[in-house]
Amino acid sequence: MKSITTFSLQYAHRFYGFRGEAQYLHGHTGIMTIEVEDTINEGVNMVFPCNEIKKTAWSVLKNFDHALILRYDDPLLPAILDVYEQQGIKDGAAQNTMKGVDFKTELAAAYPDCRLVITRETMTVEGMIKITYAMLRDKLSISRISFTSGDNTASEDFPVRKSVDRCPYCGVALDENGVCYKCGYLKKDTEFVIRSGYERLDTECKI
Repeated sequence: MKSITTFSLQYAHRFYGFRGEAQYLHGHTGIMTIEVEDTINEGVNMVFPCNEIKKTAWSVLKNFDHALILRYDDPLLPAILDVYEQQGIKDGAAQNTMKGVDFKTELAAAYPDCRLVITRETMTVEGMIKITYAMLRDKLSISRISFTSGDNTASEDFPVRKSVDRCPYCGVALDENGVCYKCGYLKKDTEFVIRSGYERLDTECKI
């Protein structure tokens, strides 16, 4: 079964080197849908808590919201950084409260202090899907990502990795030690056992 979560992103970009309207700097409201596929967690009767999917994905996507996204070789990039430097906001400003955690991958790098994301390829809807999947594939069991921006929409299906061990009380993924970061639940080698008419999940593990 799938759990489907949607995100809204406001951003500005342009297609450097493109012969068309998109070569001019412009803004978008982008809608991203992430589909997480797994078995139903018997403890909480869900694939994965939607708020946890949102929290995990937003830690990456936050840097794209209200940001300027430019390709690494765009001549606008040094000009914009120069203006930010002159204004004294290149390395952050008190009003910049939308900051996520900076990152650098083969496809993109985020500089949250100046609301800037630099990409290796032109940031099309297809490019945004590639960037997002590369950063979230080890955190969520993603089966599909769709992204709509303006008149453009793209979608890609991904092979689902093996089922993720989840906490029977919170539904979130357990860490590499079998521990739930929310409630402290610890999984032992024994399988989960469902008891009582209410299918209240109990275990031999202590919280």
